[in-house]
Amino acid sequence: MENRWSALSGIVGLSLVYITIGISIILSPWFSWRKNALSDLGHVVKSDVAPLFNLGLLSSGFLILIYSVTAMREHCKHTSYFLSISSFLLQLLAIFDETYGWLHLVVSTLFFVSLGFTSIMYYLEKKSKTALLSFIIGLLTWLLYFVGAYKSGIAVPELVSGLAVTLWIIISALKIYLSERTHP
Repeated sequence: MENRWSALSGIVGLSLVYITIGISIILSPWFSWRKNALSDLGHVVKSDVAPLFNLGLLSSGFLILIYSVTAMREHCKHTSYFLSISSFLLQLLAIFDETYGWLHLVVSTLFFVSLGFTSIMYYLEKKSKTALLSFIIGLLTWLLYFVGAYKSGIAVPELVSGLAVTLWIIISALKIYLSERTHP
């Protein structure tokens, strides 16, 4: 039963991050998919929605961390370590917003790289084709962005790669949630 609620925290955490990002974008008419990074929404000096955006990242990271160190650890131990690191880095993004300059860039880079490693580990541990596809989508999105194959702000590869990883994490959490429901 405890794993069921822990799995739910992963689903809520992932949902919350996209809800707060969406609300932050709606409340920021200056935000442009062609020019901005998602982190621009969390800039405490330049963005009126920074408290909402950063609280969303911090809360989501915490809820995903609960999932990774509890329910996920019992079902895929090694992946849970990687997801714990990713969720901690997500929380650090809320703390070290863009006003921290290079530190924010380092944390952001580590966060997105960690998502790739987490996906690969889940693929290796659970033979999840969805996780492998998520890794490929994320990698291609970033590669195509950096070689200039499409013109956009960095928010586009941030969102696409994040959503790709979110898919397999939610599937894993739902499997745990539903299996705990049928096997008390």
